[in-house]
Amino acid sequence: MAPLSNPDTLEDMKHFLPTAFLAAQALLCFDAQGEIDFVHEVVPILKQHCTECHGGEEAEGGFSVNTRELFLDDDSAEPGNAEKSYFIELILDKDPDYQMPPIKKKRMPKEQVETLKQWVNEGMNWEPGFTFGKPTYEPPLKPRMPEIPEITEGRSNPVDRFIDHYLRSNKLARPGPIDDLTFLRRAHLDLIGLLPTAKEAEAFANNKSPQKRTEKIDELLSREISYADHWLTFWNDLLRNDYAGTGFITKGRTQISGWLYDSLKTNQRFDTMVRELISPPTDESAGFINGIKWRGTVSVSQTLPVQFSQSISQSFLGINMKCASCHDSFIDRWKLTDAYGLAAIYAEEPLEIHRCDKPLGETAKAAWVFPEIGEIDPEAPKEVRLTQLADLMTHPENGRVARTIVNRLWAQLMGRGLVHPLDAMQTEPWHEDLLDFLGAAFQERGYDLKDTIRLITTSEAYQSRAEPQTSEASDKYTYRGPLAKRLTSEQFVDAIWQLNDAAPTSFDAPVIRGIADKNDVKKLQIPSRWIWKASSATPPAAGDEALLRKDFTINKRVIGAGLVASADNSFTLQVNRKVALSGSQWTELESASVMNLLRPGVNRILFLAKNGGDKPNAAGAFAMLRLVYDDGSDEIITTDETWQAATTIPKNFASPKWDFSALKWAGVTEMKVEVWPAAIDPLIGEALAIKSSAADLMVRASLLKSDFLMRSLGRPNRDQIVTSRPHEITTLEAIDLSNSETLAGYLDRGAKHFLKTASAPDFIDQLYLAALTRKPGDGERALLAEILTDTPDHETISDVLWAITMTPEFMLIR
Repeated sequence: MAPLSNPDTLEDMKHFLPTAFLAAQALLCFDAQGEIDFVHEVVPILKQHCTECHGGEEAEGGFSVNTRELFLDDDSAEPGNAEKSYFIELILDKDPDYQMPPIKKKRMPKEQVETLKQWVNEGMNWEPGFTFGKPTYEPPLKPRMPEIPEITEGRSNPVDRFIDHYLRSNKLARPGPIDDLTFLRRAHLDLIGLLPTAKEAEAFANNKSPQKRTEKIDELLSREISYADHWLTFWNDLLRNDYAGTGFITKGRTQISGWLYDSLKTNQRFDTMVRELISPPTDESAGFINGIKWRGTVSVSQTLPVQFSQSISQSFLGINMKCASCHDSFIDRWKLTDAYGLAAIYAEEPLEIHRCDKPLGETAKAAWVFPEIGEIDPEAPKEVRLTQLADLMTHPENGRVARTIVNRLWAQLMGRGLVHPLDAMQTEPWHEDLLDFLGAAFQERGYDLKDTIRLITTSEAYQSRAEPQTSEASDKYTYRGPLAKRLTSEQFVDAIWQLNDAAPTSFDAPVIRGIADKNDVKKLQIPSRWIWKASSATPPAAGDEALLRKDFTINKRVIGAGLVASADNSFTLQVNRKVALSGSQWTELESASVMNLLRPGVNRILFLAKNGGDKPNAAGAFAMLRLVYDDGSDEIITTDETWQAATTIPKNFASPKWDFSALKWAGVTEMKVEVWPAAIDPLIGEALAIKSSAADLMVRASLLKSDFLMRSLGRPNRDQIVTSRPHEITTLEAIDLSNSETLAGYLDRGAKHFLKTASAPDFIDQLYLAALTRKPGDGERALLAEILTDTPDHETISDVLWAITMTPEFMLIR
């Protein structure tokens, strides 16, 4: 289906929605074939039968298939209509004077003809930047700082200076500016993923400061939690990180959620992020390079070393190494040996090269794809090779990584990359100087992601009128302004929750949303208290175990919960029968946020500690839990004489199957050994403050496991890296937006919420400000007043909410 476009108002929806959903139903009845893969299906056919005479430097009869534009140059093909495409007619022609390929060459097999016909009927999709001729563009590797064009009409932002020069050179009109409320909605959704509230919209509209847009951008970027919540979606897609799905049940995959969220929350330098992802200093960031260990027999391209090669190439270099992991790429310069050279950096043992899953009898040699700035020592241990690769990825003369990420940021904010597609960084950008400037500035200014986002969004180019997205298939893209963007699945769900006061109260991501307060750190410097079961000998025997218990009741809403623990010598600690912490060094303080493990009412901590050594020695266990409530109060629960110790210990403590009720409980004794608090107490305040830091903000969709509604709206499964989501509405989405029980439930809650204020004179204005960041037109106001009447019922308000949220004006960022 075509991208959402045109209907903007409630009145328009009367005509738009029936058409959209009838079209969706019609699509369901269409016996569609799978869409043709240009690279793997069309390119091999054209290479086999056509390019010898019509590709590269050859163009017999003046006909060349080198690019899509040349293919269409003399009306040899008509995209969308194979029946009227002359080249198809020649392929089918039986006259030896006209048939193609010529009489002396083999005829094209029927199945290949059908593939080409389907390709033409689908519009002749062409991989951007691909040519059968010799590539004329090779992107630079090293950073390049181009000369910034002169300032015109006072537009001093470097982005504007490059864009203005581009528009002048191409004799294009400068796109017009957007009004304040359109800017406010765009900036809110792009920077923190949330709609501005009605109060924020009114305040911004009434603000007379000439700098208010820049001030608003700075204010939005300073909202650390909201920024992290929003951009987590982008990074989860890019690093294929999620909270459930393929690989997690079988322990063949681990999250990087906590590390990633903290990196976003603190605006970590991007080069540091890259380094810690490629050469992980701890397990917290190791899940990215460790990939997914699939069950059963898999193709060679799905083995962990080859996944590593594909992942780092795509995420950081903008190289699609998947083709080259099977065979030399059809569409760019990357070879099978390039893919396997990167794979060998990760491999634990000698790695045999396979072509199309068939072994070649050759062993891959660890190597870097840009040896001009350095190489990998193939004889070094794996950890050293990974460190060397991290050094090369973040090398000062490696401009490729910087260009790749700023191109992704530009696409997120402006609707399309300077290089398109985003994972084809060998493709010539439509504005090379602007891309090189953004990349070089990014490196010079400390790999600061927020700084680059600010640079782009404070430009008048960003703040200009958006063009609609198109399915432009031409080889050449012409910039005429930013492109309208669809709300992501997460943005749409957040907006629905925000509008209808329907957000959940808990989330799945193992992250800490708060920012530690310095006063909290000082306040939480509470001395540790260490306990052991009273029945043990003094000192306890080597190998002695203590199963400690504490029950506590939660009667208020918890917005932050942090837990710290240590034991001499090792321990496992459960909260409500789920492991929260474990450790094996009494000199180290383990800590975690346990928000997701708590529940209203009675909760239980079970703390299994074990003494070490080979003879009786001191043993003790310490834990401290801080609960932060929504009324501003907090509560500390720490190991003390109120805890209990089990008289016997289950054989398999980690198993959820043992019978808790069968245990008998006795008292504990406090253990006082000077070295324990000396090592642990200085760590308690900061650790507990960080882990219990609370953000009393709306729970966001990015923090939840995907559900059916989110998936139908385009949230990927993330068992593969995803760097861009589709702009088009799908059949599934159209039907789900019409019939989803989940969405209906949110709107139902919203109707109950709005029913309290629906009779207020300014209700319609407030509803429009909250949903669309503008006031309604006279016609819209009159129509809604007629629909709602003086005493609207619950169902009518729900219908109005649905109609407004189905408009493209709600669903698009423009």
